[in-house]
Parts: sequence; C-alpha cells; structure tokens
Amino acid sequence: MSHFDIPLGLSWMWALLVSLFAVPSIIYIAHLKNMLDTPNGRTVHQSLTPRLGGVAVFAGFMSALTIFAPLENGVKELLAGCIILFFVGLKDDLVGMSVSKKFVGQLLATGIVMIMADVRLTSFQGILGIGTLPVGISYAFTFFVIVGVTNAINLIDGLDGLAGTIVLIICSTFGYYFYQYGGASYSNYAYVAVCLIGGLLGFLRYNFHRAPIFMGDTGSLVCGFIVSVLAIQFIEMGLRVGQPFGSSSPSVAVGILFVPLFDTLRVFSLRMAAGKSPFSPDKNHIHHRILAMGFQQISTVLLLGLLNILVTLSVIQFAYLGNTVLISALAIFSALLSIFFGVYQSRISRRQLLAAESNN
Repeated sequence: MSHFDIPLGLSWMWALLVSLFAVPSIIYIAHLKNMLDTPNGRTVHQSLTPRLGGVAVFAGFMSALTIFAPLENGVKELLAGCIILFFVGLKDDLVGMSVSKKFVGQLLATGIVMIMADVRLTSFQGILGIGTLPVGISYAFTFFVIVGVTNAINLIDGLDGLAGTIVLIICSTFGYYFYQYGGASYSNYAYVAVCLIGGLLGFLRYNFHRAPIFMGDTGSLVCGFIVSVLAIQFIEMGLRVGQPFGSSSPSVAVGILFVPLFDTLRVFSLRMAAGKSPFSPDKNHIHHRILAMGFQQISTVLLLGLLNILVTLSVIQFAYLGNTVLISALAIFSALLSIFFGVYQSRISRRQLLAAESNN
C-alpha cells in the first residue's frame, strides 16, 4: 500500500459515512417542512417524495475532497463550479427555476473551470482528420461538452437509483485510470472520482425502488458537472501522458458515457423531429421505453447499468482500433438501438389501440 492509497481510502470512507448519515435527517426535515415532489404525468413515482438527496451526496463529496485531496490542477476550480451548481439545483428542487436561469448557472460554473483552471479539450486527436484546436474553438467545444454532459446526467435522473448507478459506473472507470496512469498532472482526479463514489454509495442506500428520497437537480447537476470534467481530463491525459489509450481516449470516453449521451441525443432528436423544443419534457426517455416493455424499475436500472458496463468494456477492449472505427461502431449501435425502441413502441401503441377498439 502506497502513501497515495491511505488518504484515498479515507476520503472514500469519509464521503460514504457523511452521505449515509445525512440522508435520514434530510428525509425527516423535508417531510417536516413539506419540501416534497408531487407526482405528475411525467414522473414514475406515485407518492410525495423529497428531492434533496443531492445535498447528502454534495456534503460527503465536498467535505472528503477538501480534507484529504490535493486541490491543484483544476480541482479547486471544479469545487467552485460544484458550489454554484449545488445552489442552482437546490433552488430548482425547492421552488423551481427556469431553463434560462439554470443555463446561466452552468455558464458560470463552466467558465470557472475553463478560464481559471484551463480545463479544456485541446485536440480532436485525429477525429475527422483534426488535431490541435485553435484556442477559441477549444473553449467553445469544451463549453458544449461540459453543458451537454451535465444535462445528460440531469435528464437521465428519472428512476429510483438510475442516475446514481450510471454515475457510479462512469466515475469508477475514470477513477481507476486516473489512479493507475494519472501521474503528477492527473492523479488527484482519482480523489474526485473516489469522493463522488463514496457520496453516491451512501445516498444509493436509500435511493433504490421504492425510494424515500430522490437525487433531485441538487445532485444530478453537480454529478453531471463532475463527470464532464473527469471526461475532459481523461481525454487530455491520453494526449499528454499517452496513457492509457493514447489518441483513442476521446472515443473511449464517449463509450464510458454511452447511456446518458445516447438517451439525450435520442430524445432531443425525437423532440425536434416532432417540431418541439428539445427541452420540452416527455416520457420518451430510454428508461420509459424499457418500462413500457414490462420491466420493473429495479430491473430497468440494472439493465441500463449493464448496458453501460458492456459498452465501456467493449471500447476499452477495442481501443487499439482508433477513434474512427470506435465512434462509427458506437453510432451504428446507437442507431440500431433507437430503431429497436421505435419499432417496439409502435407495436405497443398498436396493441393499445386495438384493445381500446375491442373494448368499445
């Protein structure tokens, strides 16, 4: 055991215990003060439930990271961005917030890590024949990636335990490679991953079906923001350190983030094809489609977690094929998966229509 392992283990345990002991108090206070989420046509839950689980995750993550982790190489700025998004999410969970105001919060948080810490994607590493990016395009694309991934995690938070499970898988993967290959420049991001894993595990103890508490935007925005920065640093580590996947790191990162990215791109495409705003809520997410097939909530979460693990293992195994092959394979798989869900949805709608006609 190295000198690096002990504080890493302590940070994980601290985040886990803080989150684990905070959740019951948050549930009690939320019910006492009537800070509860009311079921509506889009939600799957059927009872009044607090949405403040992200407070426990944030408390465990933030306290463990500031106590045990080295805060250089952009981690300090990451924490500042997390604080901004925590309060944005908290306001949204308690009283609601417009999409534009949430976007301003994301803009501020992203600006802090990009401009003050210079956390950004500097190269496409050969994708579409593009190498090093001009500074302006680098900042613009990094902003798009951070906001996109943050909202992808936020949007997939629709079932008990789903967002927490997916983020757990993603952070475990990134964290392992930062720990093994990060070196002086990136190893402290292993602490970021481990502290978030600890906070999520303590929260997930109470978040599986039937959950007495939800993550809410307080948690999903912060988790999405952290995941987006981990993904960017993972890609840059491949470029600068040459490990673990070299120039294939962008496509590997996309594979690790497969489920939230696929779900977001799919629902946005369907909404825009129907002439709606991509941000207009509906019940067309991947977890809604799997539930419609007859799966229960827990089995749906496990199925999507397994899908993310299988895609992650696949891109890791075939990383030597390069970005073009991997991204093409992920695009083809996404298209086939979308067609499958579309065909199955049409069959379900047809059956419901025939059943309604026979009843009449």
